[in-house]
Amino acid sequence: MKKTLKTISAIFTALIFTISASAQKPSSRLLTPTNHTLVLIDYEGQMSFATKSIDMSNLRDNVALIAGGSKIFNVPTVVTTVAEKSFSGPVFPEITEFYPNTDSYIDRTSMNTWEDEKAHAAIVAKGKKKIVLGGLWTEVCIVGPALSAIAEGYEVYVITDASGGVSNEAHAMAIQRIIQAGAQPMTSTQYVLELQRDWARQETYVAVTSLFKKYGGAYGLGILYGHEMLKH
Repeated sequence: MKKTLKTISAIFTALIFTISASAQKPSSRLLTPTNHTLVLIDYEGQMSFATKSIDMSNLRDNVALIAGGSKIFNVPTVVTTVAEKSFSGPVFPEITEFYPNTDSYIDRTSMNTWEDEKAHAAIVAKGKKKIVLGGLWTEVCIVGPALSAIAEGYEVYVITDASGGVSNEAHAMAIQRIIQAGAQPMTSTQYVLELQRDWARQETYVAVTSLFKKYGGAYGLGILYGHEMLKH
C-alpha cells in the first residue's frame, strides 16, 4: 500500500512539474524578433490622401510604433513603395526616421507586392515563414500580398491600425476577407509589446518605453507619468 502511495505521489509530482514547465512555453503563434519579416507597404503621401478609415495622425503614430519597434528588435524589414517618383511620392517620415536608407526601398508598379519580382525575392530571402504586413490601402495593397503569401504557405499577420482603406467599409471588408483566408489581425501596440514580452528585458526596455512616450498616445503618457512621478 505504501509503495502504491509513493508511486502515485511520484506520478502526481511529475505531472505537476510537467504542467508547470509546459506553462512557461509561449505559443508558436506569437511573434518574436527572429521569427518573422515585417513588410511596410506604400506609406506614401498620395496613398494617404484618400485614406478615410483611420485618422491620419493616429495612423502616423501607429506606423512609427511598428517601424520603431522593428528597428529596436532588429526585425528583418522590407519597405516597398509604388510609383514613388512619378505618382505616390516619398514615404512617411515616421518610416525614414528609423529606416533612413531610402535607396533600399523597393519601388513597384504592381499593386500586389507579391507579384513584384524584386519585392517578392527580398521578402522570401529573409527566410521567415511568418510575415507581418502593414500598409495603404488595406483593400488593395494588403489583401493582395496577404492572400498570395497564405497561398504559398506563409503565416500572415496584419497590423490593422497601421493600415487604412478609402472607407470604413473598404478597410473592414478587407480585414474580414483576409481573416477568413487565415490571416491573423493585430494592432501596432500589440506588435511592439509582443516583441518585448517581458519588462525584465533591460536591453530593450529604455528604447521601447521611449518609443511609446513619443508615439504611444495615452499609453505613452502613462509611462511618462510612471517614470517621472512614481520613479518606476
